[in-house]
Amino acid sequence: MLGKGSRLYSIRTFTCPRCQEGQFFQSHPYDLKNAGNIIEHCPSCGLKYEKEPGFFYGAMYVSYALGVAQFVTLWVSFNLFFPWIGTYAQIAIVIFVTLVLAPLSYALSKIIWANLFYHYDKEAIEQHRSAH
Repeated sequence: MLGKGSRLYSIRTFTCPRCQEGQFFQSHPYDLKNAGNIIEHCPSCGLKYEKEPGFFYGAMYVSYALGVAQFVTLWVSFNLFFPWIGTYAQIAIVIFVTLVLAPLSYALSKIIWANLFYHYDKEAIEQHRSAH
């Protein structure tokens, strides 16, 4: 399930959704100068990551879902496991965690969005390699 060929592998390793070998981002998520910058084509299989102009605008929906999941997880955890922490402290911690995880959430939203539209294709990888 987490091995090569699954979407989760591509998401976890930030690699090309089709070949799962080539890099997806120019740099790691916390390189704030290049945060979220995507390589135009996969260096391994040649896949053009942006199907059309504005393709990654849809990643905003994924980012929103990740943010809601993060907020709900933190809020429920506080109320179940740390009920003595006050409401204002909980809000401050949620804001802090959200800010710290923002670059990672931004990168995850883009790679998840790409994995919704591209899938692992071993034959396409071999065809690309034999053509070059």
